[in-house]
Amino acid sequence: MSDHSTIEWTDASWNPVRGCTKISPGCARCYAETFAERFRGVSGHPYEQGFDLRLVAEKLAEPLHWVRSRRIFVNSMSDLFHEGVPAEYIARVARVMEKANWHTYQVLTKRASRMRDLLRTDLHFAAGLPHIWWGVSVENRRHGLPRVDVLRDAPAAVRFLSIEPLLEDLGPLNLADIDWVIVGGESGPGARPMQQDWVLSIRDQCRAAGIPFFFKQWGGTRKSQAGRTLEGQTHDDMPKRCEAPALKTRIRLSLIGEMAPLQLVGNVP
Repeated sequence: MSDHSTIEWTDASWNPVRGCTKISPGCARCYAETFAERFRGVSGHPYEQGFDLRLVAEKLAEPLHWVRSRRIFVNSMSDLFHEGVPAEYIARVARVMEKANWHTYQVLTKRASRMRDLLRTDLHFAAGLPHIWWGVSVENRRHGLPRVDVLRDAPAAVRFLSIEPLLEDLGPLNLADIDWVIVGGESGPGARPMQQDWVLSIRDQCRAAGIPFFFKQWGGTRKSQAGRTLEGQTHDDMPKRCEAPALKTRIRLSLIGEMAPLQLVGNVP
C-alpha cells in the first residue's frame, strides 16, 4: 500500500491483488505492467513474479491500520475483477472496505460485466455504500463506451469513469447516473497523443450535466512538462466524500486479528 500516491485523484493505493492481463487497446502501454516487469526475478521484491496475477492476502487488512481518512485507489497495480480472482476473495476485499468506512475507496475496472454481476450477488452488501465508488475505464468508443452502459446497470451509490488513456473523440456521451468523470492522456515512451478538442468535448458535456470533472494530465513522453491545465485552468472536481470517524483502536485491532489467519499469500478457500 502506498501512503502517498502520485496519482492526482487519490491519496493512497491498496493492492491486495497484483498483476493483470491485457483485454483492450487501453492496456497496450500499461504503466503497472511496465513497472512490475522491471523487478521480475528480483528475489524478495514485491514484484519478483513480475506482472503475473497474484493474490496478496497479507495486504487485506491494511486500510484498518490507517486512522487518518484517505481516498484509496483499490488495486492500482491490477484489476479486482480479473477473471482469475475468485469471487470469495473479492468479497473479502469488499468486507474490509465496508468495515473501514472512514476511507473513500475508488474501485476501477475494465471488466465491467463481472463487477456488475458481483454487485448484484456476492457484493450486494457493498453496492449501496456511499464511501465506495465503483468505476470503469474508457479509452475509445468500441471498447470503452459499452462499459459505461454496464456500469449504469450496476447497483452502486457512486459511479465514475476514468477516461484514460483517451485515444479518440468519444462523441456525445450518455452521462445519466454517472457521478464523476476523470480524463487523462497516455504518458511514457510511445504514448499515443490526445487532442484538446476531445477533452473539451467531455468537459463541456460534464458541465452541462452537472457532473464533477477531473483533468488528470496531458501525458505524452514528457508528462511533467505537458502539465495538467486545460485552457489555463486545472480541473480537480470530484464527488463529495462521506465523513465517518475511524473505529476505536480496540475494535480495529480486533478486526485485524480476525483477519490474521487469512493473511497468507494466495490463501483462498
